[in-house]
Amino acid sequence: MRDWLGMFLETKAAEAGAAKNTLEAYARDLNSFLGWCGHNGHAPERLGKPDIEAYLIACDAEGLAKSTRARRLSAIKQYYRFAYEERIREDNPALEISGPGRSKALPQVLSEDEVGRLLESAGAVGRGAHERLRNRCLMELLYATGMRVTELVSLPVAAARGDPKYLLIMGKGGKERIVPLSPDARALLQEWLVRRDAAEEGARAKGQAVSRFLFPTQSKAGHMTRHRFYLLIKEIAVVAGISPAKVSPHKLRHAFATHLLANGADLRAIQTLLGHADVATTEIYTHVLEKRLADLVLNHHPMAKD
Repeated sequence: MRDWLGMFLETKAAEAGAAKNTLEAYARDLNSFLGWCGHNGHAPERLGKPDIEAYLIACDAEGLAKSTRARRLSAIKQYYRFAYEERIREDNPALEISGPGRSKALPQVLSEDEVGRLLESAGAVGRGAHERLRNRCLMELLYATGMRVTELVSLPVAAARGDPKYLLIMGKGGKERIVPLSPDARALLQEWLVRRDAAEEGARAKGQAVSRFLFPTQSKAGHMTRHRFYLLIKEIAVVAGISPAKVSPHKLRHAFATHLLANGADLRAIQTLLGHADVATTEIYTHVLEKRLADLVLNHHPMAKD
């Protein structure tokens, strides 16, 4: 059955152009399922609907979040659909299983003042002028474009050449989109390029390979990792006087979208900038804005006070 996993992942990568992180998530979820099967003496190739439901009950008993259980079931459904379509199995035991659904919790949104403090504080975090400038550029680009963190840290340096007014971003599933740059982001980007190129020339002089990434590091990937940037933004939050629990790369992406909407941007335009395939995904920001406006009235309108 684990041989099917390799075949399934290869097919996903080829057909949908699935991102590396998406494929890794499939692998984790399905390895968890296959591990449970082995532990309980189930042969996955002969598994029935009640067995898959028993696995989901075990996930619930383990205390896994509803969203995690829904994601795992989605992976299992696609796995068995693949097995059925490839005639590895004569049926699809997961076909009629209903998921737990996903929670509709609205994302926490940083205020414009909080974002301003984060951007200002980014320049105070780092071991030297090189890192501090890099951190300022990373944060400015993240908020100015609403990029996903993976898209940001893996940007090729070629995308920033020539003082561009727009960045070409390779998004999920290999889909490209163009996002405009603010004047502040453009200025910081060019300042960072000068310093980055000087450092790369120094590396070249020592016989080292020159990086193709905008934010090169010595990591295996050749660029800053998602995990490192996640830790970095927490450090910046502490310096800015904001609870680290309230700050993450994705929450800055939420702030980008919500602040645009609050200032009159069109929902379809925001969908394009974020790279959402479905506008329904983007619509959550209208609910965030509605809640903020409702809270504003309840907290500040004289008729709402006791």
